[in-house]
Amino acid sequence: MSTYNYDYIIVGAGAAGLNLALAMNADRFFKDKSILIVDKDQKNKNDRTWSFWEKGPGRWDPLITKSWNKGIVKANTETIHLDLKAYQYKTLKAIDFYEYAKHTLQQPNVKWTFEDVERVVQQESGALVVTDQSEYTAQYVFDSRVPKHYSLTDTNYLNIAQHFKGWVIETETESFDDSSFTMMDYNLKDGESTSFTYILPFSKHRALIEFTYFSPDLVEESTYDKYLKTYIKNHLKIDQFTIKETEQGIIPMTSFPFDKFNQQYIIKIGTAGGWVKASSGYSFKNCERKSQNIIEFLKSDKEFYTDKTPKKYKHYDKIFLEVLTDENDFGEELFYRMYKNNSIRTIFRFLDEQSTLGEDLEVILNLNSSPFIKGFLRHLKKGFSA
Repeated sequence: MSTYNYDYIIVGAGAAGLNLALAMNADRFFKDKSILIVDKDQKNKNDRTWSFWEKGPGRWDPLITKSWNKGIVKANTETIHLDLKAYQYKTLKAIDFYEYAKHTLQQPNVKWTFEDVERVVQQESGALVVTDQSEYTAQYVFDSRVPKHYSLTDTNYLNIAQHFKGWVIETETESFDDSSFTMMDYNLKDGESTSFTYILPFSKHRALIEFTYFSPDLVEESTYDKYLKTYIKNHLKIDQFTIKETEQGIIPMTSFPFDKFNQQYIIKIGTAGGWVKASSGYSFKNCERKSQNIIEFLKSDKEFYTDKTPKKYKHYDKIFLEVLTDENDFGEELFYRMYKNNSIRTIFRFLDEQSTLGEDLEVILNLNSSPFIKGFLRHLKKGFSA
């Protein structure tokens, strides 16, 4: 088996891997560095949709499908109107991001290969990547494969799955208000679980409708279909529609220590690096921010990469996961209080891990939740140190 050498190897061409590759490509420091991107999939399908909030114009604006400055949350039989003010909620189709990355990364120092990675091994002064076809060595490997040690059923850690199925539907009549998106609608739930409908209206005739769970237990695919059909018929009052696209996924919201699997020359990225926000499941903007952290590390003289996220946010996420694990039926009330009692600016800053301690206290106290406040005081007493 032949062995090829590169400066950097990125394992996985998803949001994390391509954000990192694009960040390298945009920085002159890497112009003479050889970069290999390895993924068994050719990324020629629209396999997902990424959504995120952002203040003002952003890097991905030319690619976004749709943006909104208004939204709603429906909970406790009430509709909460979200005026995003300086923010916009933006949606990006994966296929548009893939195509942009493929075009932008057509550079002499960047190579793509479509192979199945079997293992990544730390060596004395670099790392080895073994695929089903070849072997590659590099100074650093950025690995997006989730560690085999992680399991949604591992009781040693807090584990909630954000699992969902969505349909992009099209109607002949004008059926949607495309000026406003629905962050959460709890008017249709699966029993007492934290489950809701999420709606992104791309036009008056076309929208993504997703039925989503924040729960420790998964469901059969037919369950998502049942709730999607019920919601569309009974809540949107739509009888005739065509399903244009389907997407589904399972996003881990967990206290599992993914960063513990980093080694000197092997750095975990994406879900495998703990880049998914444990209390919300959002990750795309994290991929952008944490890619820049890696860029800064590679340009420094530091020997080991460390995540820059303030530890307090890991504790906040743990408290959130503790509440949803112990009282999954409390989810609707928890999110109702969050969106009802806090400004959207404060919520976004809190979820973006950019909030002050005063803003943290504001969000937590406004939740008016005994389990959450007790959890906060317990973690605060420990100094947010573990």
